[in-house]
Amino acid sequence: MSEIAPWTAGAALLAYTRAGLENDAAAELTDRATGAGIHGYCRTHRDGGLVEFHSHDGTPVAPLLRALPFTALVFIRQWLTGHGWLTGLPEQDRLTPLLQALPPGDVYADVRLEYPDTNDGKGLSRFCRGFGRAVEQALRQRGALDAHAVQRLHLLFTDSATVFPGIAPLDNSSPWPLGIPRLRMPAEAPSRSTLKLEEALLTLLHPAERERLLHAGATAVDLGAAPGGWTWQLVRRGLHVTAVDNGPMDTALLDSGLVDHRREDGFRYRPRRPVDWLVCDMVERPSRILPLMTAWLTEGACRQAIFNLKLPMKQRHATVRDGLEQLRAALQRSGRTMDVRCKQLYHDREEVTVCVLPSA
Repeated sequence: MSEIAPWTAGAALLAYTRAGLENDAAAELTDRATGAGIHGYCRTHRDGGLVEFHSHDGTPVAPLLRALPFTALVFIRQWLTGHGWLTGLPEQDRLTPLLQALPPGDVYADVRLEYPDTNDGKGLSRFCRGFGRAVEQALRQRGALDAHAVQRLHLLFTDSATVFPGIAPLDNSSPWPLGIPRLRMPAEAPSRSTLKLEEALLTLLHPAERERLLHAGATAVDLGAAPGGWTWQLVRRGLHVTAVDNGPMDTALLDSGLVDHRREDGFRYRPRRPVDWLVCDMVERPSRILPLMTAWLTEGACRQAIFNLKLPMKQRHATVRDGLEQLRAALQRSGRTMDVRCKQLYHDREEVTVCVLPSA
């Protein structure tokens, strides 16, 4: 992995990630590409939240977007492939050279003008909104927009004169701008951590799974629950929650009639009978959380689980990869056929969120 600034590389797969996690996204992308038979290297932009993947021998990288399932990627929020960066767009006419750079005959379901998820990048939001209207109008005039198309055009700007035009397949990429679902903090929720679980449920479960598995009357245990941000998300869906924490819980949650607060050690607590859901956001090392989650799942104390893993300062990709491999191996030995999903979410910080569901 090497760094480039400003961007000068040619055709590439461009991936978005959290600023500061570029090396982890690069390591993951390189590993997955090698497994798919495409050998290459990554270039990162330090603290820019962007990673480029290039093949060693000039092999096209676009097939990666078909060979790898996007939902299996942990540190990558969005990905697209393009033919390189356009630089020096003239202020008096950015549109003409941009349109000339797009492959003739390509048709897109829509177009998104985006920018890095950094303080500097966010300064481009107004420019992208205004210029985006001109781009969309021009694409319509040339017949390049069709709601039934299977791909989306992304225009990633690092400044108003520098852009990476890229394509992403609708069925194997993030549906949200920048790969980030924008959520509003509920006024009634007792802590901002509630947004982590809301994003996890939105990102890691399919709509049919949310409807089938998160219903009134289902049961859950929330380990390390206080003050109740994650419990609140479950209660609002009608689940009965056992909140395990020595700390105080939000009074309104306790008054809901759906919460049983147990002042116990989350590492020792076990329910008398299996529950539908186990959720856990305890601030502990992965070396403590993973064995605990593995025990609940392999012993059948819960049917499915969502939990966070706090990441070390270094080797974060390797820590997640190896930990999930151990979890999958333990589930297989126990005879449980489970689907293990993992994502570094926007509302996470130095952590990833893991979801374990029975395989369909």
